[in-house]
Order: sequence, then structure tokens, then C-alpha cells
Amino acid sequence: MTFAANTAPARPPHPQHRRDGFVPKLVTTLMQGYRLADLRADAVAGLTVAIVALPLAMALAIASGASPDKGLVTVVVAGLLISALGGSRYQIGGPTGAFVVVVFNVIAQHGYDGLLIATLMAGAMLLVAGLTRLGNFMRYIPEPVVTGFTAGIAVIIFSSQVKDFLGLPMGQVPAEFLDKWIAMFKAAPGLSLATTALSVGALALILVLRKVAPKVPGFLIAVVAGALVVPLLGLQVETIGSRFGGISGAIPAPHLPDVTLARMWELLPSAFTIAFLAGVESLLSAVVADGMTGGRHRPNAELVAQGVANTASALFGGLPATGAIARTATNIRAGARSPMAGVLHAVFVLAVMLALAPLAASIPLASLAAILMVVAWNMSEVDRFRHLMSAPLGDRVLLISTFVLTVAVDLTVAIATGVVLAAVLFMHRMAETASVAPAEFGTGEEHDARGNLPAGVEIFQVSGPLFFGAAARFSEVLEKIGQKPRVFVLDMTEVPMMDATGVNALSNFARQCAGGGTALVVAGLQGQPRTVLEKMVHGAPGTHLDLVANIDQALALARIKAEA
Repeated sequence: MTFAANTAPARPPHPQHRRDGFVPKLVTTLMQGYRLADLRADAVAGLTVAIVALPLAMALAIASGASPDKGLVTVVVAGLLISALGGSRYQIGGPTGAFVVVVFNVIAQHGYDGLLIATLMAGAMLLVAGLTRLGNFMRYIPEPVVTGFTAGIAVIIFSSQVKDFLGLPMGQVPAEFLDKWIAMFKAAPGLSLATTALSVGALALILVLRKVAPKVPGFLIAVVAGALVVPLLGLQVETIGSRFGGISGAIPAPHLPDVTLARMWELLPSAFTIAFLAGVESLLSAVVADGMTGGRHRPNAELVAQGVANTASALFGGLPATGAIARTATNIRAGARSPMAGVLHAVFVLAVMLALAPLAASIPLASLAAILMVVAWNMSEVDRFRHLMSAPLGDRVLLISTFVLTVAVDLTVAIATGVVLAAVLFMHRMAETASVAPAEFGTGEEHDARGNLPAGVEIFQVSGPLFFGAAARFSEVLEKIGQKPRVFVLDMTEVPMMDATGVNALSNFARQCAGGGTALVVAGLQGQPRTVLEKMVHGAPGTHLDLVANIDQALALARIKAEA
């Protein structure tokens, strides 16, 4: 092989930039100067978010099959660590709707200790992902996959709340989606009018307040109003006290669950799902925050913080946690200036737990069900779903497949299938962009002046990425020509990348040419394709090709070889 030109290697990132990728935004903020005015603004924002997070954390915990105090513990422990150690200036962490399905299934199948083990494993996975800088790649999940499983989760959350919303006289609700609805329809004649009226009233109150007074904490007002109405009217409805016996006002001591290799292997798929959801949702939330503020988050620092927070949450008996998009947006709109707002939001929730925990026993489950109905509607993103239904066919198939699998089968299966389908779709599209065809060259009257080629010289142009999805096109080239030329020129200026299969296809083509007495000249290889080809083909037996910098050099060399 001969090489005509070389390019200078790209300059590596400055070491300081690499180190800054793991520095928490809180540290950066404090180093830049933190004033009393900033603290006041963060305190107001933290209190605002805490008012939103209090009822939501309890509702999400109950929907997940846990007691309401588990949700509050998660806000305090994980929420504080995500803000203190994270790579986003405005991120608010805690339990979210995305985890409801996974957590419910893990608790149902493996018990609460199983959930703690899975969350510990997920925390370790997130730590490794952050430290190995995978945060830069986790953002590349296709939108149809994210929207599909988010909408599917919304449907499942909605379905899980119908029982408490209507006060249906049911014992254990079936876990499977269709079985659940069949059981609820059978129980429908026994619905509680008092519970239904309370749920509808709470839902109406939330929606009206959202419309006429969007800054008023509708969730909290609906919960407080429900807790006051129940004893005032003597309603016979289920409350936190009647189902859970109230909630603890203290943070439990850290405790390590009974971890064994067998249990870890059994819970590995659930741990992977929790880690995946926590990573993707936290980075999505950070991207949303960047869009609202013009900032820039540090994805790897964010993943490290998520790993530490989930590990700590599990040790304190809490739920999985991630960045919460709605609460993060609320934090920004409330005037937050730094991660201290997220830290203070966790502190405010802890203060309420310590002071008012006994009063939570009177909160009706119907009010919490109404809250989760609103959460499910917000998660469904109907407008985005409808918008994606006008996308190309492949994206629509990806969206619907992920949605249906999330609802009808399992979230882990849905995510894995969605990512694999997205990869296959991407490879198909990339393969379609690749081509090996007779080259057009020259300008003006000389354009495509193939008659001016020296006798016995043929020139083809390769366009697009030369990877395993497109490599088979090389085998058809000589068949298209018919009579074998003396010199074959491949213009590969438009090839941005090449993988091992592409190199193998080019090597096989070179051997085909050599076997038929045809000299092969490759022109225009740059960057990654040139480096890969040099490493893998140089010195390979039976393979000979000449590499030149551009098409002009290739034609000059072809004339010499054709006349030799």
C-alpha cells in the first residue's frame, strides 16, 4: 500500500475540561460566589418545589406498592444528593412516575428487600456509567422509544388508580393489564359514591386551580381539602391511616439488605431497567433545564450523582430516584439560582415529616388517586404522540411497538425491543444512504465526461458510511461493469466512516481485482476510514491497492498504470 497524504491528528481535550466533567454544579456555584440574595431566592424556590413534592411523593409511593413514607424518605435522601452532587444547576430529584411500573412489579415478585437490592445494583451501574463517561451516549435514545414507553407508563399509572379513584371493593388487584381491567369491570357495580365524589372533586379542584391560578399548589390544596372534608362530612372512605396505619416522621437508620449472588442475578434485569430509566430521565430533565435557562449540564457528573443517590436511597429504605422534569421546571420558574434550591427542598420536606407526620393519616387515598390521574395525563404527552404518528413509517412502528409492549408485556422488554428496533432502523437508513455507482466528475461541459477516461480505466464513487449494512454493495460492482478494466479507481471522498466489515469488503474487492489483473486505486480517504484501512489491510497477503489523496492524483496514476 502507498499513501499520498496525511492529516494532523485531532487535538485531545484539555485535561482541565475532563476533570470539570465530574465537578458538581453546586461546587462550581459556590466557587463563583454565593450571596445572601441567592440563598433567599433558592429558599423560596426550594419551598415551592417542596410543596409540590410532598403529596406527589406519597402518591407515587402508594402507586408503586410501597407505604407513603418511602416516597418522602426518597425525596429527602436522594433529592438532597442529586442536587448536591449533580451536574445540573437546577435539577430536582426524587421518585417519578416512570418508576411506578417497575417498582410495583419488583415488590410484587421479590418483596421490598428485592427492590432495595435492585436499587443498590442500579446505583452501582449508574456510578460506573458516569465514571466511564457513558453520559455522552445515553442521550441518543430515539424520541419514539422515549415517548412510547412514557405514554405506556402513563396508561399503566392511570389503570392502577381506578380502584382507589372509584373506591372499588377489590382485594388484590391483578398485575396484568387486561386482567386488571376485567377485574375492575366486574367490581364496578360496588363502587363507592362517597369515594368517587371525593375523587372527582379533588380532580376538578386541581384542574380549575391549574387554569385560573397556575402558581397555586393545586396538589397540596387538593390533599388538605380532602383531609378536612372527610371528617367534616363523616365520609366512609379509605385513608392513609386506614390502609397503612399512618406514616413515620423519622428517617430510618441505614440498613443493608440481605444481598446474595443468587438474588443479584435474579434481580439483574430489574436493576438494569431502573438504571436505564434513572439515567435517561435525569439527562432528559437536565436537557429541559438547559433549554429553559440557556445553561449546560455535565452528563457524567449527573450520572455519578444518580448512582450515589440511588445507593443511599436504598440503604435508607427509599425508592429509586431520578431527575423529575416537572419539579425541575417548577424550580426554575420559582426563581432558583443554584443547586442549593434542590438541597433546601429536601430539607423542607424533612421538616414537614418531623413536624406534621401524624396528620398525614387522615389524607384520603381518593385525593392521591386524583393527583396521579393528572400525573398520568401529563406523562402521556398526547400532543407529542400524535405528532410522531405523522413521522416516517419506521418511527411509527417503533413508537407503537414500544407503547404496546410497555402496556401489555413488560417495561424491560419494551425498552430492549425499542432500542434494538431503533438500531436496526438506523442501520437500514444508513445502508440506504450508501452507494457504489459510476462516478460523475468534471464541471460544465466536462461534467460526467466519462468518454475522456483513458482506455481501460473505470471509476466508481462510494458515498455514505461503509459499514456492515452497506458492505455487500461492493460485491456487485465488477458484475455491473461486465468487461474487467485494467485500472479501477474508487473515489471514497464521501465516505465518513468505515468498520471492520467495510474494510473486509474492500479487501475482498481488491483481491477480486488482483485476481482478474485489474489494478485498484483508492482516492480521497480521510480521517477514520484511512486510519482503519491502514491498520487492518497493510501487509495483508494477496491484497494490494494504491491510496492517493484525491481524484486528480488517482486519474494521473491510472493513466500511468493503463499505459504500462
